[in-house]
Amino acid sequence: MRVEKWADSTTNRPTYDCISLGEVMLRLDPGDSRIRTAREFKVWEGGGEYNVTRGLSKVFGWKTAVITSLVDNEVGHLIEDLIMQGGVDTRLIRWVKDDGLGRVSRNGINFVERGFGIRSAKSVSDRGHTAASQMKPGDVDWDLVFGKIGARWFHVSGIFTSLSEGTAALVLEAVRAAKKYGVTVSYDVNYRPSLWRNIENKALFQTIQNEIAKNVDLLLGPGFEIIDDQLAYQSMGMADYQERIERTVESFPNIQMIVATMRQVKNANRNDWSSIGWKDHQYVESIRLQDLDIYDRVGGGDGFASGLIYGLTTIGDLKTAMNYGIAHGALAMTTPGDNSMASLQDVEAILQGNIRSISR
Repeated sequence: MRVEKWADSTTNRPTYDCISLGEVMLRLDPGDSRIRTAREFKVWEGGGEYNVTRGLSKVFGWKTAVITSLVDNEVGHLIEDLIMQGGVDTRLIRWVKDDGLGRVSRNGINFVERGFGIRSAKSVSDRGHTAASQMKPGDVDWDLVFGKIGARWFHVSGIFTSLSEGTAALVLEAVRAAKKYGVTVSYDVNYRPSLWRNIENKALFQTIQNEIAKNVDLLLGPGFEIIDDQLAYQSMGMADYQERIERTVESFPNIQMIVATMRQVKNANRNDWSSIGWKDHQYVESIRLQDLDIYDRVGGGDGFASGLIYGLTTIGDLKTAMNYGIAHGALAMTTPGDNSMASLQDVEAILQGNIRSISR
């Protein structure tokens, strides 16, 4: 970690509004072409956990940071530069030595094509032996991060948890430390079949994830159970969500809120988009955007999460917060890349029903 000078500790105010923990990859986007036939790629940065802090920073004006690990080479510093452009502080990045070949450690790459109509979007990640996936307990001084530097909110997800036994144990260490210092913890299940189906010791992973759950305040996603069947996950309806939420609440009474997005896929560019939430034994439904036109769906859920967290902390009402999440997630899916190019004014215009063909 590059720790130079932090905010004046005498003010008793945390340095950051939100810190995330996760891998940040270099995203290569072939634009209107396909990965298999591309001759050039657009470069972005992205990662399920980082995307949330980036949205909170760039769109909602929060002071944020990301904890990750990168190889100290030109690609690693390109990712660092993209993170900095997103307004997220990079001082908590853990840098590892470049071995010259990437045999020991490397930076993650994610190839993403957007899809169109009947052709679905496709993501091909190249993240084996990455610096972030090799992180483990003891790599981060959590007493420094939460006890001295300080944060109001900590966000992590099942993507980073599922990269390795080391990252799963590190997430558990992190959420326990966050709760020790009174930091609010959000955890996005972020189901990814390509990651979860390759977990060798699913029983151990489920045990660690259940321990993580005991330290979570806000759960994004209906439950912590592993689902091996992608189609079963995608076809879940309202009744399935509520059943899983009930089981989750019974098992983990510490969880204060559970919120899940609901997406009905009509084709790659048109979805129905809404969310369901649970708080104080009551269910809440957000606004529903029907036949939402989508340019790039990757990062929509992360955009939802940042809008939701902003709404919860500034307004407090769950339904209104969910509406902020739906509006911001929808806007994030109208532009290329993992991350939103929207403003707070854009989000609030959607909430006010102010949708026009042109703003003059």
